[in-house]
Amino acid sequence: MQAVCRSATLEDVEILYTLIQGYAEKGIMLPRSRHALERQIDTFVVAEVNNEVVGCGSLCKLGTDLVEIRSLGISDGYKGLGIGSKLVDFLIEMAKEQQILKVMALTYEVTFFKKNGFAVVDKEIFPEKVWTDCVNCPKQECCDEIAVLKMLN
Repeated sequence: MQAVCRSATLEDVEILYTLIQGYAEKGIMLPRSRHALERQIDTFVVAEVNNEVVGCGSLCKLGTDLVEIRSLGISDGYKGLGIGSKLVDFLIEMAKEQQILKVMALTYEVTFFKKNGFAVVDKEIFPEKVWTDCVNCPKQECCDEIAVLKMLN
């Protein structure tokens, strides 16, 4: 099974919404409205298997030298097949094209990110993230996500 990554288009909004909402309902990803997805579609990528979208991710610019991988998810039945790593690689290439040196994520899947070259760091080193998304998160005062960082060169 070969997964192909590409930039998302407006035609992908509904599947992105459904995929992200499934994770959000489990409390492991911030929800995104359809309107927000439409506005931010240029930051999203998708993974396809046999022309079916089975995964997604987003690259959010937090500063001149920092981006965040977020909304990274894989459809049930396609997890554990390397599709998430392909998406991360695709997003990292996007960061390199933008000459960004630092890629971070907040995650519960530390092992996955370590396997992809990230290191665990103190989340307080990312004040940009705190003011961008954390202010809207219901877990703001009791965040249990782990911060990971990959330096690019």
